[in-house]
Amino acid sequence: MSDESIPVSAGPAAMKVVERAVDELWSVVNELSQIREERSEYYRVAIFGSARTRPGTAHYDEVKHLARHLAELGCDIVTGGGPGLMQAANEGENLGDPQNKTRSIGIRIELPFEQGANPFVEKAYTHRTFFSRLAQFMRLSNAFIVVPGGIGTTLETFMVWQLLQVRHLDDVPLILVGPMWRDLVTWGEKHLIDPAAPLASPEDLRIPICVDDIDGAIAALGPYIERFRAKR
Repeated sequence: MSDESIPVSAGPAAMKVVERAVDELWSVVNELSQIREERSEYYRVAIFGSARTRPGTAHYDEVKHLARHLAELGCDIVTGGGPGLMQAANEGENLGDPQNKTRSIGIRIELPFEQGANPFVEKAYTHRTFFSRLAQFMRLSNAFIVVPGGIGTTLETFMVWQLLQVRHLDDVPLILVGPMWRDLVTWGEKHLIDPAAPLASPEDLRIPICVDDIDGAIAALGPYIERFRAKR
């Protein structure tokens, strides 16, 4: 929630009017969110990862290499627009697209400790809530690659995972890179799949594509990019 939330002390009748208006606004948002570009020019890959990782570290260089390679294949790169591995991905897109054909997109959230988008973002969007920001990620992206990250990255990952589970997203790969995410799936297999009291279906745990490294992510994404090109 925004730190600019305004408490309301109006009576019950006035609050009912406010609640009804909010419900109607959500209905409009839900209708508009169903609209997607009929055919985007380039395949768009969202890369989720830590804002804390410094330039020059191994993870930073690996993500920069990933985004550079994808840009060379003709992919737009979508990130949260901030520092760390988001910046690495946006920087890699710039390096892989010297003719400026594809786009380096940042979907930002207003935070008091972040000062605007990183310098490699070419198209920036700014949101005041995480809810609307996540929704735009889902609308814009054809694929999601998750690299090492913290709580925010985990939130984004689970959002995509659930939308794939309930089939609100279709033919959209969720690729998890590295042992930390493979361990998360293993945790799910241990704690969510219980024949006596199942909390998820076995096929739900097969939704993410777990790979060991950046090269594995590129290989896993290849068939999806080819299908996208074949439909153009």
